Amino acid sequence: MSLSIIGRAVQESVTLKLNETAAILRAKGEPVIHLGIGEPKSKAPLDALIAAAGSLSSGDVRYTPADGIPALKQAIVRYTGDMYKRIVSPENVIASSGAKQAIMVALQAILNPQDEVVFPAPYWVSYPEMVKLCGAVPVPVIPEDGSFHPTIQDIERVTGSYTKAIIINSPNNPSGVMYSEQFIAEVVEFCDKKSIYLIMDDIYHRLLFNGKKAISCYKFLNKSIDESKLIVINGVSKQYAMTGFRIGWAVANRKLIKAMTNIQSHQTSGPSVVLQLAAVGAINGIQSGVDNLCLTLENNTRVMMEQLNAFEGVRAVQPDGTFYCFVDFSHYEKDSTKLSYFLLDKVRVITVPGIEFGLEGYLRLSTCGSIKDITQGIERIKWALDPNSPNELFIGERKLVRDWL
Repeated sequence: MSLSIIGRAVQESVTLKLNETAAILRAKGEPVIHLGIGEPKSKAPLDALIAAAGSLSSGDVRYTPADGIPALKQAIVRYTGDMYKRIVSPENVIASSGAKQAIMVALQAILNPQDEVVFPAPYWVSYPEMVKLCGAVPVPVIPEDGSFHPTIQDIERVTGSYTKAIIINSPNNPSGVMYSEQFIAEVVEFCDKKSIYLIMDDIYHRLLFNGKKAISCYKFLNKSIDESKLIVINGVSKQYAMTGFRIGWAVANRKLIKAMTNIQSHQTSGPSVVLQLAAVGAINGIQSGVDNLCLTLENNTRVMMEQLNAFEGVRAVQPDGTFYCFVDFSHYEKDSTKLSYFLLDKVRVITVPGIEFGLEGYLRLSTCGSIKDITQGIERIKWALDPNSPNELFIGERKLVRDWL
């Protein structure tokens, strides 16, 4: 079979594949603990459900404008004013079928073949593949000090004449680390000086712990949005636990938004009106669900860190937000893919290999599940890896005997 260069180069989404694997195993009755999923367990806001139900009951479900319905664009304008303290117009906004599509359409609108896109490692698994889909070149940059905190010098080190864009995701998936205000200020200034597009993937910006506050990139932009190459991405999936609604957006200069709209109009047209109205309900509705989700995730993260800190040989950096811990298991196995499949096979715990995020020897563990999932999941991993653990483990009524150490 003959495939295109892009068709051969782009790999499947590992995280979506793991979700599929978990569903298959659970359907077979296997006692799976999913520590790989990036999906909050809380319910979608009532305001979102009421808005969607009202649209469905009306029976008036039609095509929508390619860039989103006016009500949603106005809600995003309001959101940007409230959260970022920056006034934008509806012409600066495009609503897409998820933040992933918003990023994808932005990349398609700005990249030519062989252009380069820089992003710090560890990074979201889709960034390299999305860049490849545009025929461009992904350029991950690992912080020189070995931490999860990039510096502007790290960025400058890999930036050249082919660099078209930089992607910053803070707080970061998979590390949970929030980048410093100084770094955000410096990268905004650097991109403006070099006339490079800066894509701020802010999908987790409200899921922060210990009283931390999101850093608005607009604070450091000394010009109007329409004069800048700053693109801010967000959506309802994470903060409102509305992953299945697939509504995200981008805020950028009008010329770019128009180009993105043209592209999206030929890809998917506008997102479903039912789901857009649900997003309007969530954004304009009561926000206590976001605070409650933050408290739950902060508590879950505390429990996971306690479990990991008692696990000899592993190293975990305290997350500032999101619902992930990025954990160094290289003491036990440096091949993260091999380790991830080993844990799935032996103790039915799903994790995501660190190599998918650009760093080998790590596993991404999710704190989206229950406290029971977290404690039992880490207990199973420890039993499988730690030679000082007992030789037997009971999972329900099933007895496992360790025969590989």
